[in-house]
This record gives sequence, C-alpha cells and structure tokens, in this order.
Amino acid sequence: METVTKRLYEGLFLVDSGEAAADWQGINDHVKKILERSEAEIVKMSKWDERPLAYPILGRKRGTYILVYFNAPSGKLTSIERDAQLSERVLRILILRGDHLTPEDIEKDTPAVRAEKGQPVSAPVEKIVEEAIAEDKDDEILDVDEKQD
Repeated sequence: METVTKRLYEGLFLVDSGEAAADWQGINDHVKKILERSEAEIVKMSKWDERPLAYPILGRKRGTYILVYFNAPSGKLTSIERDAQLSERVLRILILRGDHLTPEDIEKDTPAVRAEKGQPVSAPVEKIVEEAIAEDKDDEILDVDEKQD
C-alpha cells in the first residue's frame, strides 16, 4: 500500500468582485468544494482583498482574491487547477508550496481583515525604511544617487 504524504500549499483564487459581493458564502463554498474534491484539508481560508485588475479578464475589471492555506497530496494539484479552470466562478488560480510558512505567517491578517478592523492596510514607506535601519539592514536600501549603470 502506498503512503500519501500531504504538503502545505498556499492558494490564491481570483473571483469576480460583483459575484463575490452578491454571493460571498456561495463563492466560499465553491472554492471549498474544489479543494475537498481533491482530498485537500483546508487550514485557513480568508478574503485577501478586492482590487482592480491589470487587464480585463472575461470582461471583468475588478477582482476579489481569496487566500487559502491547505494540505493536499502533491499528485492532486493538477485536479485542483483543472477544476478551478473549468469553473465559471473562478477567473484565475495560483498555487504555491507553503513549506516555508510558519503558523504565525498563516494566522496573519490579510489586507481585507486589517481594513475591516480599521488598521492601516500597508505600512508607510518611511516606517519600512526606519525598521530596516533599526534592524541593521541598511545595505538592502538602495540610494538612487549612488546607483550606477
């Protein structure tokens, strides 16, 4: 008997914003059904954010991203991707291995959750620079004037 090992994956599902606003629970159930059909165990599922698309996809100009962390056999990824591509509700999908993720990374709030809580969605550039200098990572900060081609 063959032993099947499951790995942690990070999946980003892009769905139409209008449909997500009208039937959020239906979209969530649809994504869960795609994953469960391929024997995936969902660790965490949350709304990532709603944003304008870089280019129209099937006539849609805005999309809602759903971030899902799940455990699945590596051989089942093709069936997850195929089901998502055949779905009329999922516009695009991206799946990455999540071996590098810690439980703290998985539990971090998404931009949509931070916005609901009234927290800033992203840190200002000044704060990022200050933190880099404080952590003695000033060699990672590029000075445009010093850059030579």
